Amino acid sequence: MTEKITIAIDAMGGENSPDKAIEGVALFLKSNSQNDDFVLSLFGDEKKINEKLIKYKVSSKLIKITHTDSVVSDEETPLTAIKNSKNTSMWNCIKSQLNGNSNISLSAGNTGVLLVVSRMILKMMDKVSKPALAGFWPNKNGVNVVLDLGANIDCDEKNLVDFAELGAALHKSLFPNDISKVSLLNIGSEEIKGTEVLKNAYKKLKDLSEENNFIFKGYSEGNTIMSGESNVIVTDGFTGNIALKTAEGTAKFITDNLKSALTSNFLTKISLLFSYFALKKFKKKLDPRKYNGAIFLGLNGPVVKSHGGTDGVGFYYSIDLCYKIVKGNLMKQIRNNLSHLSSEKKKSY
Repeated sequence: MTEKITIAIDAMGGENSPDKAIEGVALFLKSNSQNDDFVLSLFGDEKKINEKLIKYKVSSKLIKITHTDSVVSDEETPLTAIKNSKNTSMWNCIKSQLNGNSNISLSAGNTGVLLVVSRMILKMMDKVSKPALAGFWPNKNGVNVVLDLGANIDCDEKNLVDFAELGAALHKSLFPNDISKVSLLNIGSEEIKGTEVLKNAYKKLKDLSEENNFIFKGYSEGNTIMSGESNVIVTDGFTGNIALKTAEGTAKFITDNLKSALTSNFLTKISLLFSYFALKKFKKKLDPRKYNGAIFLGLNGPVVKSHGGTDGVGFYYSIDLCYKIVKGNLMKQIRNNLSHLSSEKKKSY
């Protein structure tokens, strides 16, 4: 580990890069102008990166650039990534953690390739069999950690228990003053409902529940995810990805129809003036860019995945997430939570 928090950034991954990446860097530096406890280590085409730094008027001793000739394309598959991704901006960005030159890695590149490369370079933690992709959703009281969002289609009860420990650790690193409240996503709240995998995971999490790590709240249904009753929602990647896409579509449907209704005629436009600040607050709460950045958990180092189609503002939020994760000692929190399972190591799930 380095003395300063070093965030390794794949500046070439995703759409409209490196423009959006450097705009995000500029916004992050502006919002942290009073801090000098970090370094932004950029990987990619040095000439193109410098051009964008000039465009966004960025000049800082807190930026380091490492030139790479290649970029992982959106068409790359996980199977070909092993052969073709070496020496790319993504590969070197993640490799910097292994070399001890950074604390966390960030990329907006190909998700499947990012997972394969991250797992290949950083390896899995000893007590975790599968990595989980964790994201963030707004809830009534703040923010939910939701996992898995698509890294694993099939999961057994051990995987779900691991995800609960990992998700609770992530929540604790970001919100140290809050108690992590874990629930399993299910078709009902009663103990008798759900698959055998869910029922077995339920029993295990109930036994593990304690305030120092997390409180197990039982099952959550789809309509209570955002109620705030729980702040760590655990499910398999198949269900989680469907839930994520449904939530995104619902949010867009609501905002689009609200905008249409409020601008449909002269009278509604007048009413819009009186409700402007309330609507602005509502829009800010649902702005997906605020929740940009999902993280692969269970590896020997944190890797954050920014949405490939986000803009500079969204990329700024993913950099900010990286900074907060390291400040919150995520890896220490994970190791602490996984030690929770040590006494159960010889037992079968």
